[in-house]
Amino acid sequence: MKTQIVAALSLVALFLAAPNAAQAQALPIPGIEAASDVPGAKELPDATTEYKVLFDAARAPATPTEVNPILLAAARYLNTLAKVGVPPAHRQIAVVFHQGATPAILKNEEYRKRHNGQDNPNIAIIQALKKAGVDFRVCGQAVLGAKIDRADIQPEIQVDLWALTTIINLELRGYVRIGG
Repeated sequence: MKTQIVAALSLVALFLAAPNAAQAQALPIPGIEAASDVPGAKELPDATTEYKVLFDAARAPATPTEVNPILLAAARYLNTLAKVGVPPAHRQIAVVFHQGATPAILKNEEYRKRHNGQDNPNIAIIQALKKAGVDFRVCGQAVLGAKIDRADIQPEIQVDLWALTTIINLELRGYVRIGG
């Protein structure tokens, strides 16, 4: 009898823990935490809302060894939406690189040439975000200004005419701009 009770309690514990484990595994961007739960929080993401969010990546991180903070913010936001049940079809996220953030779009070999042998720390998160459906753009004017050859741009990145045009067009399409 005691063995059956222990087994039953173990099954209950496993059942209660399973949603949390499944939820953690279901996050689109591994290694990035979603926002922490806040007991009693009133404003939460709504699974029925279509989220159209533009992350404006204009600033470089403090050092070329760091991932651009706007990419970390986009990943955390995406994981938070997923954690609370917002379906992928309702998560329309774009990142626009320009100004000081432009080097994040470089392939590793070119990044190393421009940053004293330092590997591009942004590549893995860009690839993970792209796999999760995030749209990446870079300002063509910044590409020209920095003398970046198109062959040196990561394949996940779309080159647009000008960040200003891209940002305005996405905002006109209903995207909310974060950062900048």
